[in-house]
Amino acid sequence: MTSLFSPLQLGATTAPNRIFMAPLTRCRAGAEHMPTTLMAEYYAQRASAGMIVAEATMAMAGNSSFWHEPGIYSAAQVAAWKLSTDAVHAAGGRIFLQIWHGGRACHPLLNDGAQPVAPSPIAITGDEVQTPQGKQPYVMPRELRDDELPSIVAGFRKAAENAKAAGFDGVEVHGANGYLLDEFLRDGANRRGGPYGGSPENRARLMFEVLDAVSGVWGSDRVGLRISPLNSYNSMIDSDPIGLASWLAGRLNDFKLAYLHAMRSDFFGQQKGDVMTPIRANYKGVLVANMGYTPAEAAEAVAAGKVDAVAFGTSFLANPDLPARIRAGAALNKPNPMKFYSPGPEGYTDYPTMTSS
Repeated sequence: MTSLFSPLQLGATTAPNRIFMAPLTRCRAGAEHMPTTLMAEYYAQRASAGMIVAEATMAMAGNSSFWHEPGIYSAAQVAAWKLSTDAVHAAGGRIFLQIWHGGRACHPLLNDGAQPVAPSPIAITGDEVQTPQGKQPYVMPRELRDDELPSIVAGFRKAAENAKAAGFDGVEVHGANGYLLDEFLRDGANRRGGPYGGSPENRARLMFEVLDAVSGVWGSDRVGLRISPLNSYNSMIDSDPIGLASWLAGRLNDFKLAYLHAMRSDFFGQQKGDVMTPIRANYKGVLVANMGYTPAEAAEAVAAGKVDAVAFGTSFLANPDLPARIRAGAALNKPNPMKFYSPGPEGYTDYPTMTSS
């Protein structure tokens, strides 16, 4: 496992190990989208990660898709997030904030009746969203006009400014899993014409504009991007995911990001293929991989140069001291899916460490 414990330079940030904590939606912020002291405790418990990427956080108001997810668009939220950043830093950790727009995955019952927006009027099918009135089908989104897109970019820029004020070490732009930027990127959700539709370059235009805006706040060496070329979550598909991933990886070299965070597979197994090999071949910066890696596979991938680090999700959720457990070859706690999104500390901050179990 030694390959996982060498330092890694992520732009302007040094990670002491290559075991990262993936962004995990935990829905502990309440209907007011306010970060809490309980969240600060949760993140501080996991400060031994090479890098924590905090959960998907609303870049702008009115775009909730998880009901109780946090935001970063108000002064009160900025102050509340400082509880988490201060706690992580006091524990010796590093933490980036994942900034996000839910796009067509939002619902009117979560957003004062507002219709969700998307690149094209295509609804998510085959799933439901949790609302104050129970689970509800997703609704048909409204197609964004080209002249509305600068305000989306400005919202991400302001979120980046707020994340900086809240004490984060950087930000990760959420371009994955069927949310707004991913909806524009993949042709299964983007059927528009004009400057933001059609070719890969046009479909990626909004993502690139957001990266430019956020990099203008932080410097690109404190900005990451997450992508999921194969993931069918939120009814996502692309006609050529391998080709898109290959092209995008090469094009992202222009941005000189701190890292590219790539999800290697599909939650539902509907779309298959190897996206990591072409991404590694075309992307010249730091590559972080995610989805289903065991510690042994992660160590082999890093040692072989296939990736530079691996982000762990549910195993970090259930093991606050995951790097120590991996180093010791210790057994891992099993996560409790019934408590992934429930309020309170159970299944959140009560997982034992090796020394407390």
